[in-house]
Amino acid sequence: MKTPSNEINDNKVRISYYGQDGGTPIHRAMLYLTCVDISLDTDTTRSGAVKRKTTDKREWTWGPDGQGAVLLVNCDRDDPKSTDMDNMDLYVRSYADLRDMSCMILRTQGPDAIFDDHKLVLHISVSDADKVGVFHARGNDALPQYEHVLGSEELSYVVDRASGQEEDIFYVEGLAFPDADFSGLVSFHVTLLDAPVESLPETPIFTDTVVFQVAPWIMTPNTQRPLEVFVCSVSGNADFVEAVSELARKAHCKLTICPEVENRNDRWIQDEMEFGYVQAPHKTFPVVFDSPRNKELQDFPFKNVLGPDFGYVTREPFNQIVSSLDSFGNLEVSPPVTVKGKEYPLGRILIGSSFPRVDGRRMTKAVRDFLYAQKVQAPVELYVDWLCVGHVDEFLSFVPAQGGQGFRLLLANPTACYKLFKEKQEEGYGEASLFEGLETVPMTTIDEILANETLRRDNDYVQSCIDWNRDILKRELGLSEKDIIDLPQLFTVTDKEASAFFPDMVNMLVLGKHLGIPKPFGPIIDGQCCLEENVRSLLEPLGLICTFINDFFSYHTLLGEVHCGTNVRRKPFSFKWWNMIP
Repeated sequence: MKTPSNEINDNKVRISYYGQDGGTPIHRAMLYLTCVDISLDTDTTRSGAVKRKTTDKREWTWGPDGQGAVLLVNCDRDDPKSTDMDNMDLYVRSYADLRDMSCMILRTQGPDAIFDDHKLVLHISVSDADKVGVFHARGNDALPQYEHVLGSEELSYVVDRASGQEEDIFYVEGLAFPDADFSGLVSFHVTLLDAPVESLPETPIFTDTVVFQVAPWIMTPNTQRPLEVFVCSVSGNADFVEAVSELARKAHCKLTICPEVENRNDRWIQDEMEFGYVQAPHKTFPVVFDSPRNKELQDFPFKNVLGPDFGYVTREPFNQIVSSLDSFGNLEVSPPVTVKGKEYPLGRILIGSSFPRVDGRRMTKAVRDFLYAQKVQAPVELYVDWLCVGHVDEFLSFVPAQGGQGFRLLLANPTACYKLFKEKQEEGYGEASLFEGLETVPMTTIDEILANETLRRDNDYVQSCIDWNRDILKRELGLSEKDIIDLPQLFTVTDKEASAFFPDMVNMLVLGKHLGIPKPFGPIIDGQCCLEENVRSLLEPLGLICTFINDFFSYHTLLGEVHCGTNVRRKPFSFKWWNMIP
């Protein structure tokens, strides 16, 4: 049958029965046929529009030649009157809300009488019911006409096909991100049922199926263009906020200052949240990932960041203690890399963990499971339990750079610091002091540092820990030594946990070519801080502009630095995640 029937039984096949000798037929029969065309269609070509596709729609495949529709978790809040995310209720509250959903069209052609005597049922499995919501566009385009028909406790919906109507339009929203118990794949089915008599069960005649993949949450590395900088205003950090504000102006970034009434004197905005985004062919919007640290800033992401076209997600651990490793200074992502022929066009997530041991600190399972389940930025676990705070941003950062991979990995390096101080001592500057000009902070000279055997032993230990991570990063990110720059840095170790001896310069704010680096208050030689001068000599040839920010009393003495006290929303990748092969 090449076209749908206009009337019931308008096509027929004549069947003739013959005896063994052939000749005249001994009987004839007539088979009457009615052709009905039923198709459930989505944007399987990932073009941003729903097109009729006759090939197998039941498979979702990755890569530039892949097929299958994409579904966004509708986790923003487009209605300013609402108090929750858009997907938390059973209503379409705005046309902006509708644009976050994926379109699905049921096409039916054939005699109306067929649909009078048969049922058309749209249905999902029990396992998918809490992952999606479906709205049927009925009647005119008024918002109340969008009826919630699937999801939550609704597994099936009988489509009441009006006479002559050949299309029913549905809008699908995601309710859940991929996770340990959810691959992100969701199937929808439409089935034509025959009900011959009331006393007998309905029997399926035909089923069409389409598959969606829920879009993953994607992080953005330092190499992506900065769009918005966040910083907290607290008692005693006005100079810091002004310095960050000036850097944001130079980088042409929007600036958002979280006031004390909202941060409640919690300045660690990097630890509270991480910015990422979700993307489908028809829509992209940022999504903030709220960490489970739950301190004074805990309400800020939900109350102040969640909004129109700005989504929200969080993961709370079940029956597990939250440690400092669950703060998102311990969550970073590399720029795009290629490792032994395997491409990671969206980079790789970096999280800090510990050596396997009973008392080692580790990021909670709920957060780790979530990050691994996104698939497109395969995580790498580093060793951070040697640090007092225990965050990856205490010893590494990435900066954009011309040539090579398009970036450089910056690592804190005690050996490089001792080498620099030894050179300055041999040049006759052994009496030059650190911490000059800082009230209440005892100064210490280069000679005293080089003679301090305890400090040297501490930093030999720290260097061994960083070198362990250096090997992991080279192996897992496909880096060579020319991709790495070592910044001079010293640490002190107390109770087997390390913290920065002077402001940790690798813990910087990266806004394009503008770098906001913790001011180290190193030895002043010929009117210049030799630590600052050394860092400039390493980074400025890459086209980067170094601005040293005083965070000594407002952040450093509280075991944090510039990066810990700021956060950045960045431009999404131009690369479409569904074109990669995880």
